[in-house]
Amino acid sequence: MTHPTQRLREEVAYIAYHFHWGYADLLSLTHEERRAWVREIAGINTALAEGRGVR
Repeated sequence: MTHPTQRLREEVAYIAYHFHWGYADLLSLTHEERRAWVREIAGINTALAEGRGVR
């Protein structure tokens, strides 16, 4: 199955914004790896928003 272009852009933009990784580096990740990083960033953002700090 191919990954929809819009979703790929969203994932790349989200990770690039938070971690400042380069476009080529992000595209070299598998879909599963990108999704894992998106989840990690979301967890960090949630923890910070709730005042729990980063684990």
